[in-house]
Amino acid sequence: MPPEVIASNATLIAERATLYHFGILTSSVHMAWVRAVCGRLEMRYRYSPSVYNNFPWPDATDEQKADIEKLAQAILDARLLFPDSSLADLYDPLSMPPKLLKAHRTLDAAVMKLYGFDSNVTEPEIVAELMERYKGLASK
Repeated sequence: MPPEVIASNATLIAERATLYHFGILTSSVHMAWVRAVCGRLEMRYRYSPSVYNNFPWPDATDEQKADIEKLAQAILDARLLFPDSSLADLYDPLSMPPKLLKAHRTLDAAVMKLYGFDSNVTEPEIVAELMERYKGLASK
């Protein structure tokens, strides 16, 4: 960021994050986790380190990680097609660009497969499975 930008105390970073991390964090699986465990400020989600640190990441091979990275890059590439649009504009459910929507759906399908979810799994089922995985990790 340029020097005139002043970050607030709510700024979070993930050191050494890769496109793989971006892909998982922008997937519908992670967003289901966010909706279940994230705090709120008014109606907005308040992401915190505990949301990230307690998220049960999938076990992925290097090849699977590379696939997720390609799909994550496709999302970034789709965003670049609209340089004058804000993220709020791009993610407006009524006017989301079809190419960006397709990129997200393709990524979501790959992340669901990585977790072993069926394509017609519901959000409550995703959250229940993630909680089971979290429980297993927390008990170690």
